[in-house]
Amino acid sequence: MATNIYTVIMAGGIGSRFWPSSRQAKPKQFIDILGTGQSLMQMTWDRARRFSEPQQILVLTNARYQDLVAEHLPGLDSANILTEPSRNNTAPCIAYAAFKLYQKDPNAIMIILPSDHLILKEEAYYQKIQIAVDFVAHNQSLLTLGIQPTRPDTGYGYIQFEPETGKHSDSGVLKVQSFKEKPDLATAESYLESGQYLWNAGIFIWKAKDVIEGFKQYQPDLYALFAKGMADYNTDRESAFIDAHYKNAPKISIDYALMEKANNVYTVPADIGWSDLGTWASLWDVKQKDDQQNVLISDKNILLTQSSGCIISKDSEKLAVIDSLEDYIVIDHKDVLLIYPKSKEQEIKHIIAQLEQQGEANRYL
Repeated sequence: MATNIYTVIMAGGIGSRFWPSSRQAKPKQFIDILGTGQSLMQMTWDRARRFSEPQQILVLTNARYQDLVAEHLPGLDSANILTEPSRNNTAPCIAYAAFKLYQKDPNAIMIILPSDHLILKEEAYYQKIQIAVDFVAHNQSLLTLGIQPTRPDTGYGYIQFEPETGKHSDSGVLKVQSFKEKPDLATAESYLESGQYLWNAGIFIWKAKDVIEGFKQYQPDLYALFAKGMADYNTDRESAFIDAHYKNAPKISIDYALMEKANNVYTVPADIGWSDLGTWASLWDVKQKDDQQNVLISDKNILLTQSSGCIISKDSEKLAVIDSLEDYIVIDHKDVLLIYPKSKEQEIKHIIAQLEQQGEANRYL
């Protein structure tokens, strides 16, 4: 790829739906949650190296995780770890990266990746990214990869694209008509049946100057806040500027801030074996299963009988004996043992809220 391709990895989330393995002190992007020997962050870094040289990869993370990023990515220059002094959602962190890159290289193209997603079809992924980069290089556009849906999932937002009659459809790029929030099941089924909807994966590609122009038009306060620091970016004054002003940025996602408002939004449909690994059940969906449809993150020292459809993660040195369990999540992690029906996994967040109310957040979260 060209020398003006920069990759921005967003790594500030806490992955609460993967509790108890994912904790505030060490969220899921820093965990070998797939049992491959690599954290999700390291897998994202390896993919990014196909697009950008190490010096052209930025990682945006919460200040609390700066050392964890450095530990997991020893090939990343410490100056390329950008720390957010507060959690203000994705629009401010993307704006920060865009202004910084534009100040360095007015022709910078940004590939923005979440740090904790799974891509199974990597060659197809690289091809789709190349299509997107080629398109934004020659068009003032905001582009997102759209994932080809395989089921009527109610846990994802959807992208509605215009019928394939536009002037760009031959290149694999489609004009976006609208973004849809997470639907109910009946609506999701209608989306799938229509063939005009894609899952919103949160993978974005655009020129830095184009997204800055979008902020100027649709989020003038956010634009003005980061524009004030133009003379400070890529100097020894940058950190002081960010520490002083970042917390004043509106807490808003890039979807709400820009993608749902702009009229120059495009998508590349992508069948890339994608999962956001948002929950334990989503991990069960993508992992290899035994004859009884069980997923064993560590298959050492497990005696499993008359059990099916379970996902089990534990310390490899501990013996687990399990009988007659069906469709359960079993996570044994240090000081917490979670045994929960897969069908009720969305209720795990209520346990977390309960622990916070009981003043146990520091101990267990």
